[in-house]
Amino acid sequence: MSAPGAAELGREAATAALARRPEPIERVAYVSLHTSPLAQPGISDAGGMNVYIHELAATMARRGVEVEVFTRRTDPDVAAVVDVVPGYRVVHVDAGPAAPLPIAELPGLVADFAEGIIKHAYVSGARYDLVHSHYWLSGWAGVLVKEAFDIPLANSFHTLARIKDRTRPDGSAGSPLLRIAAEEDVIARSDCVVASTPGEAEDLIEHYRASPERLCVSPPGIDHHLFSPGPRAAARHELGLARGPLALFVGRIQPLKGLDVAVRALAMTVPALPAVRLAIVGGPSGPGGQAEVDAVRRLATELGVGERLIWCDPQPHDRLVQYYRAADVLLVPSRSESFGLVAAEAQACGLPVVATHVGGLAYLITDGESGFLVPGPDAAEFATAMGRILADDGLAARLAAGAVANAARFSWDATADRLLELYAGITADETG
Repeated sequence: MSAPGAAELGREAATAALARRPEPIERVAYVSLHTSPLAQPGISDAGGMNVYIHELAATMARRGVEVEVFTRRTDPDVAAVVDVVPGYRVVHVDAGPAAPLPIAELPGLVADFAEGIIKHAYVSGARYDLVHSHYWLSGWAGVLVKEAFDIPLANSFHTLARIKDRTRPDGSAGSPLLRIAAEEDVIARSDCVVASTPGEAEDLIEHYRASPERLCVSPPGIDHHLFSPGPRAAARHELGLARGPLALFVGRIQPLKGLDVAVRALAMTVPALPAVRLAIVGGPSGPGGQAEVDAVRRLATELGVGERLIWCDPQPHDRLVQYYRAADVLLVPSRSESFGLVAAEAQACGLPVVATHVGGLAYLITDGESGFLVPGPDAAEFATAMGRILADDGLAARLAAGAVANAARFSWDATADRLLELYAGITADETG
């Protein structure tokens, strides 16, 4: 069965449950073990998933749904409970040392983390209608919470090991077998698995034998009040960026994100556009992150474009809009990408995107209308597409308009609507 069919089955199941008039959703536990929604994207393991959980929790709170986000304590000085906005709070759970840890060391803390969630609920007297976990580690903990409270479990993976492994660079290590086994177990024991795109739903069916009846497709949203077009000259002035062709890369720096491809593409573009530069917004991520930064710097020097790179520290989410407005084109040469929130938000700012035709990027970008999709992380293909946009003002303007129109499909209110429908469906199944 195709993924769109799977999504439709999920919608039909939720609609049938709604017909039974379930009780409204009042309180939800969100689980994000390995990273906090309060963490700044682009630092360590923080990225689009952090933005997703934060924006979704805030939107749910505005809808009158209380959300508690449980994350592992990594700082001994942070408060046990942080009230973000009325109805949305972050609970820091003690599990292992109160310090950042590599993801590889976190599986051994899952049971302690889940126990911390359960203990918090008993002490505070909280009762949840359901638990919604994010990422495989959180899903593993979510299963324990589901069983302890006898409530439904929804899980969003955000990335899948088997899909990442299909596009890893040659010579890089594959995903641990423990992760793959845990993903399979979470899928089997979840009341619903939430996919960001129809393509992800198809991957879940094809590579994990997920049940189509327990799949839901719900894309992330965009804050259109924040991410919108604005004058390029003003943005560059604010950021201290000079005039001239400017490409942009935003994201965590690790091999899967393909920054090396962007640098090679830059070098290939220089002969036709001698003034072109590449701004890089992000920091090293994961155990090989710093090594990747060092390798990219060496590569840029070898290719003679080291002085054309503008290295920028990770930026607060609300600051990224100025970089999107300042640039002429966004490069997303990811080898794997479940959704690609950066590409979505950049389009909302009217920034054309050149991206690899993988995962959610193929769903986000309309080739030839809001940017260009490249068959693989091929530097020459990226250079050709980037060069077309930078050299043709008419094409750039047409793609910019198409990017804004394309991004209008996504909003956090629409995401909340879809998930509230899902939540109502799976809680009705539990009580019906």
